[in-house]
Amino acid sequence: MPPFTAILHTLNDAARLGRALESLRPCDEILVVDHGSVDATLRVAREYGATIQHAAKSKTPAACLATARCHWVLCVLPSEALTEELEASLFEWKLCPSEEVGEVSSCSVMIRAETPTGWVTQHASTRLVPRHWAAWEGTLPRATQSSKLLPGDLLRFRAP
Repeated sequence: MPPFTAILHTLNDAARLGRALESLRPCDEILVVDHGSVDATLRVAREYGATIQHAAKSKTPAACLATARCHWVLCVLPSEALTEELEASLFEWKLCPSEEVGEVSSCSVMIRAETPTGWVTQHASTRLVPRHWAAWEGTLPRATQSSKLLPGDLLRFRAP
């Protein structure tokens, strides 16, 4: 069973962080990398049992993962939440035999964004990667065509 760590980069995200953390039930560890929040972000993170890491300006996304306990890492924004279908997919993925998981380089999920007129499906985004992943775009993994698409979506909310 491949356990995984969820990682979220935060900056004054107290109003929306709880929703994101609440949806991370399949994760074995939650790592919040905070970039200098002055609101209640760290208190919310602690309430959900997250491990908090204070980001240094020179710290790369890969370096932030050095303390992650699990080999696989799920990258989520504080403005996002897993759908029930994606949660179920992640629980099922954890039940895959090691040899089957070893053949997977990374996994992608569909992003559904909230707009003033409703929800819009945007694109697939690489989000579940091995801890040693080296290709980053900001704090998220760079998209790769070889990613396995997981059933379910990440919901991206406009406002808290």
